[in-house]
Amino acid sequence: MANNVFDLAELRKLIDEQAALPPRPPQETRADHEALTFPPVQLAPDAELAAQVPTVPLVADAIRLTGWTGSRAVTPDGLLADADAAAAAAELGIDPARLRLVWIVAVNTGLLRIMRGQASRGPLSLRLTVEATLEFWDGVVMDVLDRADEGLTGSAVVDEHLAEMLATIYSVRSGVAVANLARGILQSHEVACEPGAVPMRRLAASLPAELLEALSLLGYCGLVEQTGSGRTALTPLGVWAIRRDLLREGHDAPTTAEVEVFADLSAADLVEALVKGAASQSAVAGWLERRPPEQAARELVRIAADGTAGQRGAVGAILEELGPEAEAPLREALDLPLTRRYAASWLHIRDLDAPPLSGEDHTWLAVDSLAALMHLSGQAADRLDTPEPGEDLVRLIDEMPAVDHPDTIAVLDMLATAHDDPAVVKAARKAAMKARSLAHTKLG
Repeated sequence: MANNVFDLAELRKLIDEQAALPPRPPQETRADHEALTFPPVQLAPDAELAAQVPTVPLVADAIRLTGWTGSRAVTPDGLLADADAAAAAAELGIDPARLRLVWIVAVNTGLLRIMRGQASRGPLSLRLTVEATLEFWDGVVMDVLDRADEGLTGSAVVDEHLAEMLATIYSVRSGVAVANLARGILQSHEVACEPGAVPMRRLAASLPAELLEALSLLGYCGLVEQTGSGRTALTPLGVWAIRRDLLREGHDAPTTAEVEVFADLSAADLVEALVKGAASQSAVAGWLERRPPEQAARELVRIAADGTAGQRGAVGAILEELGPEAEAPLREALDLPLTRRYAASWLHIRDLDAPPLSGEDHTWLAVDSLAALMHLSGQAADRLDTPEPGEDLVRLIDEMPAVDHPDTIAVLDMLATAHDDPAVVKAARKAAMKARSLAHTKLG
């Protein structure tokens, strides 16, 4: 979102605090832009949203500025000359500090066009269909968020964390207290920039006022509003637009209707949908809400016990969302060959009594995770705890032939043909030969 990096841990922490969601098991981020799963949202009807677009102050000012401009010369940078800008602000009652943003939006959306140093009315007709109006609105918001790299809000720190702040507000539909937004920004800034104690004290003193000014601008842009309790929430148009931006960034941001489709599926059908990429992780929460945790876990363990590596990977992604109340079925899974290692890991993560896993067990789990990649599509694959490339993967490959996993040879063949590291390819070919030799010996 606007080229900013999400601080995953802090974002989840703030979301959980505001929405009173159950705590997640600790997870390490495998990439700067790890795909996040956001709570489902109820979107307003498209026609209702489209009718609101012209009433957004920024859009209304862009339309008025277009009419005022008519046809006139602009600077080499494609902006109004200083005298014209001052006149436009005075005659139209537009805040001079916001006029540049209004002009950029008018030009970039096609309300105005610039040719040969002249600005004139652009190709965009204001009599748009509902769909075209929402596409216009999407372009407006993209223009706004893109300005964060150049100084949108007047606060460098708020601009730096604008993406995660909007994502946090999106996640908490009841709104977020300004104090909590400020605290989240301070925490993220301290982790990312390590500015030192004195600069942090200065920032802590100045940020509240800067944040209020930034939220005022975002309100002018039609993205946020104040709730009756004084919290900051997204407007209906803001929810629609920020969801669009999250989807562009590869995040899982479903609507309520999209999630409800999966809520009443059987465990087997949900797992199959996850494996095929037809369902994303967001479907899991709605599915779990419809059944007792122990019952859900028992059905899932039954699938994993007799299923493929892909099914075990999908089951594992669902079981991640369950806490100690699902202990009994997971403890029973300790007695099943294909689930005992997963069950032990699940119990251990939740600080429950669990048998230790050997080095060979960890290698087996790595093989299983890599085997799952051959079955899974979409975000289900992103949630697997797969081994990192490099020397650790080469060492792991050397250990794979010794573990009794049905997919060892297939995994090694996949690495030998699909990996881009020559050292990994060489190790995988050698290990595959060894695994085949061991398999023939067992058959003999």
